[in-house]
Amino acid sequence: MTPTAMKVTVGDLEFDVSTAGREDDIPVVLLHGFPQTSGCWDAVVPLLTAGGIRTIAPDQRGYSPGARPLGVEAYASEKLAGDVVGIVEEFGFESVHLVGHDWGAAIAWQLAAEHPDIVRSLTAVSVPHTAAFGWAVRFDADQQERSTYMKLLREEGKAEAVLLEDGARRLRAMFSDRSPDDRYIEHLSRPGALTAALNWYRAMTNAFGRLPSVEVPTTFVWSNEDAAIGRAGAERCGDFVDADYSFVELDGISHWVPEEAPERLAAEILARVRSV
Repeated sequence: MTPTAMKVTVGDLEFDVSTAGREDDIPVVLLHGFPQTSGCWDAVVPLLTAGGIRTIAPDQRGYSPGARPLGVEAYASEKLAGDVVGIVEEFGFESVHLVGHDWGAAIAWQLAAEHPDIVRSLTAVSVPHTAAFGWAVRFDADQQERSTYMKLLREEGKAEAVLLEDGARRLRAMFSDRSPDDRYIEHLSRPGALTAALNWYRAMTNAFGRLPSVEVPTTFVWSNEDAAIGRAGAERCGDFVDADYSFVELDGISHWVPEEAPERLAAEILARVRSV
C-alpha cells in the first residue's frame, strides 16, 4: 500500500506526515530519531500495513520545514511530546499504539509516562526508558564512553561545522552500510535544518533522567551492536515499566534497527499491538 504524504497543522506548526493503511485499521504512530526522518520506517511500514495497521509517521519538530521554530528552548522534550499529542488529536484518534526509535523512543517514553490515556501500547527501539539511560550515563563507565559524542552535539555552531564539513563526512559516518544516509544528509544540509535537529540535544535537561515509570504494555527492542546504547541501561529498562513488559535483544544489529532488521522489528510491533 503506497504511503500518502500530507500536512498536519498543530498550533502554528505544520508537520509533514506520511500515512499508510486503511482508515479503519489500528493506528500506530512511528517516531523517528536523529539524524533521520520518517523515511527510516520505509521498510517497516508495508509489513505493518499488511498486518492490519494504519501507520502515521511524522517528520518531527525541526525536521519538517514548516515546524522549525528558532531557539533552543523551542525544542524542550515536553514540546516535542506535545506535538505528537497534537498530531494524534488532529487525526481524531482517542488513543494510538506508539513506536519510537532513538530520540523518537525518548519522546515515546515521555508520552507513555505523562499521557497514558492516549497510548495503548509502546514499542521503544534502541533507547531505554530515559531514567534507565540516565542512570547508565551517571554510573556505568561503558555508557559514559558511548555518550561522549553528545558533548559535541550540544556545542552550538561547532557541531554544525564539524558534522557538515568535508561533504558531511562525519555525519555520514554515523550510519551503517544499510542505512540510506544520502537523503538524510540532503535533508539536514538545508538552511537551519541541522541546527533544529541538534537543538533536541541542546534543550535536554536533567529532567530527562527523572521520568516516572510507564504503566502501559511495553516492548523494548535493543541491538547488541549498538554503538550508542550499552547493555547496562538496556537491561535496567524493565525496572521502569509497571505493566506487561518484553525485552528483545537483537544479535549482530547496529543502532539503525528499523532499516537493518525491519522484518523482526515489524513482528515485535505487531505482537505488542495484538497483545493489548
